[in-house]
Amino acid sequence: MKKAIRTLLATSILAISVQAAAETKVGFVYVGPKTDYGYNYAQDQGRLYLEEHMDDVQTVYFENIPENADVQRVMERMIRSGVEVVFPTSYGYLDHALKVAEKYPDVYFAHSGGLKTADNLMTYFAEIDQAMYLAGVAAGLTTETNQLGFVAAHPIPQVLRNINAFTRGAQSVNPEVTTSVIWTSSWSDPTKEAEAAEALISGGADVLSGHVDSPINYVQVAERRGVYSVGYHADASKFAPEGWLVGAVWNWGPMMVDIVTSAQDGTWESKHLRGDLLTQAAKLSEFGSAVSEEDRQTVLDRREAIMNEEFQVWAGPVIGQDGTVIVEEGDTMTLSETEKMDFLVQGVKGRLK
Repeated sequence: MKKAIRTLLATSILAISVQAAAETKVGFVYVGPKTDYGYNYAQDQGRLYLEEHMDDVQTVYFENIPENADVQRVMERMIRSGVEVVFPTSYGYLDHALKVAEKYPDVYFAHSGGLKTADNLMTYFAEIDQAMYLAGVAAGLTTETNQLGFVAAHPIPQVLRNINAFTRGAQSVNPEVTTSVIWTSSWSDPTKEAEAAEALISGGADVLSGHVDSPINYVQVAERRGVYSVGYHADASKFAPEGWLVGAVWNWGPMMVDIVTSAQDGTWESKHLRGDLLTQAAKLSEFGSAVSEEDRQTVLDRREAIMNEEFQVWAGPVIGQDGTVIVEEGDTMTLSETEKMDFLVQGVKGRLK
């Protein structure tokens, strides 16, 4: 009897050990705090979704890691601790991730938004400019001054797509709209973001949006000054109960589950994985009370047209800031072209740096 108990106990311990050994350890690196209600918050919501929906996964994360050699050391530290799949989530992490990926060929890397791959490094992103276009429709229907403001970090393609999509969406329902852009030259600088928001409002903008890591600063300034706001990355409506219109938000969880599953079952591919409104990797937040029922329906009708492929955000004509025709009527920019965007559209006030 004692022998049987010992055997059963040993078998149970072995089963637990095998289960623990089979668990996949996944690491995340964030350039800012996961509580920013913005870019890093959205990525972390994906991590939490991964934990909730995959019983055989354990996650770890590091916050506030700059886009320099520090991130390489953090990734290597993760790998030495047993991490098998790494999510370097910030745009500026890509080249560092490629170096680490070369050094650790048996570890998988999934970078957010990059345009380079390696045998063991893929990228993931979503066409959130579709949602920003729709948010622009809401802004164009709401503005009374016909002046929108945009707080932007860096003039990289992802940011330019959002500025241009936001402007084109607004102009589709209000051709008189212009968008003024102020660059902060930083993903996260609360002082500069607040100053930019104040300057845009003082210049006449009555709807603010932006592309920095956290929307909190410009949303709060807009609320305090009595103008409207459009969020980005995550739903920050609680910071603007009166002036919130809508937000363009990420939904990374299902995509992250697919990525980790592919690493586990051997179906991993070195590729650019992309989602959109149809896959729900990019979404609209809930509307704020400032948006009328009629305007909500206009936005939702346009969303349905995009999802049904009856309408293309980047269908011509697309006119550059200087009046140059970039896309002729009847043509449409490809995803590959939009991911390399290097221009501002007509109606945007501000220079590329």
